[in-house]
Amino acid sequence: MHLPIIYQDEYLVAIHKPAGLLVHKSLIDKHESQYAMQILRDQIGQWVYPLHRLDRPTSGVLLFGLSKEVAQLMGEQFEQRLLQKTYWAIVRGYINKEGIIDHPIKPTADFKRDKQRIAQKEAQEAITGYRRLGTLELPYCVDQFPISRYSLVELSPQTGRKHQLRKHMKHLSHPIIGDPKYGKSKHNHFFKEHFNCHRLLLAATQLTLNHPITHQSLTLSAPINSVFSDIAQLFKP
Repeated sequence: MHLPIIYQDEYLVAIHKPAGLLVHKSLIDKHESQYAMQILRDQIGQWVYPLHRLDRPTSGVLLFGLSKEVAQLMGEQFEQRLLQKTYWAIVRGYINKEGIIDHPIKPTADFKRDKQRIAQKEAQEAITGYRRLGTLELPYCVDQFPISRYSLVELSPQTGRKHQLRKHMKHLSHPIIGDPKYGKSKHNHFFKEHFNCHRLLLAATQLTLNHPITHQSLTLSAPINSVFSDIAQLFKP
């Protein structure tokens, strides 16, 4: 596999991660043999340090540092929430034109043995801004109504909790299409059958940061592609 490189200098490298690819080796998917960190390391012939993560089913901008020092500097930016992240998603229903979701969420247990311990933890602050980009009405009875409605939405997380966007959309009763954990199976199945869509319709489209060495503002972008792009073009502003 060859990963598309969005940006590279002697300090940072950013790729467009495809949906379905792990960021790094994980016990959750211990049988998986390919992950972005390994592929990119072999591709550029240099060790890389992941600076954040994207869920396996999420595509888009993924940033790596090329040294421990740069990784530490960027880690401070993430901790201080100095970066701006933008995602696109397709969700069920007509979401409001814009708003802020300020809804704490509990950590997600990766293993069954951790569920009881995680359940005892306090919910963590989680804030997401959103803006509706378009709507789509289809003449199909997917659930209980004779027509089905969907929204194309831009999401701007201000915090970085695990599964934050997926959980927040579920909280608003507008789950992301293709989400097997927090979504609606009937709508997921409809998109598989009608659009041949077999992925989570969530993509990290833009990341804006201050370069850790030059201190200049840097905006990295990854356009949605493939089936996601084809479906997004059907939405009307």
